[in-house]
Amino acid sequence: MKRITLLFFVLLLFTFFSCQNNSQQNLNVTAESLGLVPLPASLEIQKGHFKLSKSTKIQASGKAASIANYFNDHLQKFYGFALEISDKEGGNNSIILNEIAKNGEEGREAYALEVSNSSISISGKPAGLFYGIQTLIQLLPLEKSEALTIPALQIKDRPRFEYRGMHLDVGRHFMPVAFVKKYIDQIARHKMNAFHWHLTEDQGWRIEIKKYPKLTEIGAWRKETIIGHNRDKPQKFDGKRSGGFYIQEEIKDVVAYAADRFITVIPEIEMPGHSLSALAAYPELGCTKGPFEVATKWGVFKDVYCPTEETFRFLEDVLTEVIALFPSPYIHIGGDECPKTRWEESAFCQQLIKKEGLKDEHQLQSYFIQRIEKFLNSKGKSIIGWDEILEGGLAPNATVMSWRGIKGGIAAAKQRHHVIMTPTDYCYFDYYQSESKDEEPLAIGGFLPAHKVYSYEPIPEELTAAEAKFILGAQGNVWTEYIPTPEQAEYMVFPRMCALAEVVWSPKEKKDWDSFTARMQTHFKRLDAFHINYAKHLLAATE
Repeated sequence: MKRITLLFFVLLLFTFFSCQNNSQQNLNVTAESLGLVPLPASLEIQKGHFKLSKSTKIQASGKAASIANYFNDHLQKFYGFALEISDKEGGNNSIILNEIAKNGEEGREAYALEVSNSSISISGKPAGLFYGIQTLIQLLPLEKSEALTIPALQIKDRPRFEYRGMHLDVGRHFMPVAFVKKYIDQIARHKMNAFHWHLTEDQGWRIEIKKYPKLTEIGAWRKETIIGHNRDKPQKFDGKRSGGFYIQEEIKDVVAYAADRFITVIPEIEMPGHSLSALAAYPELGCTKGPFEVATKWGVFKDVYCPTEETFRFLEDVLTEVIALFPSPYIHIGGDECPKTRWEESAFCQQLIKKEGLKDEHQLQSYFIQRIEKFLNSKGKSIIGWDEILEGGLAPNATVMSWRGIKGGIAAAKQRHHVIMTPTDYCYFDYYQSESKDEEPLAIGGFLPAHKVYSYEPIPEELTAAEAKFILGAQGNVWTEYIPTPEQAEYMVFPRMCALAEVVWSPKEKKDWDSFTARMQTHFKRLDAFHINYAKHLLAATE
């Protein structure tokens, strides 16, 4: 009897101290210590924890099963094991991916994540499930172990903006497919959903067009590249042939890779300006008929597409092949920095202006853009253009990407056109990250630290509530005049992309710079694990 009483007493003490330990163990867990980036809309830390191990099972079916496979790939790569996936109820020690059949109030990218002592549950539409998995990946400890401890919590989350994008210019400097995929991986991990792929430039044409092979035979290569800054005098060149392009099979591969990560790839085919690489291949498309060469330095060039029927047939042929490769609802057609000099000097252009009843060369550009838009609309696509497409009259269904400050975005929204905000002062990641420019890699100019990116508010105060609904979101731009390698691209992008990701995902009222910098201390370790060559200004500032 004494032995039974003693055993009961011991069990009682064990239960008491276990409960005490369970109630205390998450006292030190905070949003800052978890290091979640971007910050969820709602986070409630609870008592207890879940231990994920090789014996844990994933309950998933349909589209959720492919998301479970994505999670397994991460576990295998970073922890050395994967979990069994089944469509049967897993019970305790399971991760349950619950695909919601209908959109609720929260929308298709919203999710709910609950971690308890016995299981993990993620609910949402497929995109929401994917973002819930991204959050779960961030909750995993960075240290490898056979049992990964995850604190008990509840998260209800949804993005603030519909469009959350990153851009990459591969026209100035070609970037290999492996890096493009690595870049897409980071876009996904930061819950962004658009990759704007800038594929054509004065300095290089990067996409295979089968009907026009000279675009890549000639247009994808320049004979040399300027050394130093474009404004340096005298200008010097390296004398080395440079270039590259993606064959269509590579394009398809990248698009599919992005789609698996719920990212839309938006191709940009520049027109009517920034087109020297195409003119070098097909000089008959220019007003002077050439000869032209692929640009070897940076800047804006006078030679642009001439708005002849031959040019429009060429562009429609090119866009037909582009449309077949990109399921995106959008095709970006540029429209920026188009000098009017050649049009002013062209007898054909002046006659066309009179024939169409246009006021000037600005309206001729609008005529050009509207013809392209009409063609793309007939193929079920919408156009995006830089804010210069406002000049001379905006194309009827165009989305405006506002880069020269916010005025273009305001004007477009007031005209009831959709807008993506990407002003240079906040969203150009080719700017310097430090005022000590001598200690930084050569950049185009400007100064944009991460805290300024974080301070950005995409909805201008000048808009009414009704007009503000036309602001789809924001995008970070990476122009590569002075970014010749993937490693340098990463240095310029991170951690500024992390800051922008929170701007476009997290609720406006939850933005807090001190919280963000505290969470980034953990997030930097994740970037280390992903082998990202990030800039360390923010890390040094908090030490």
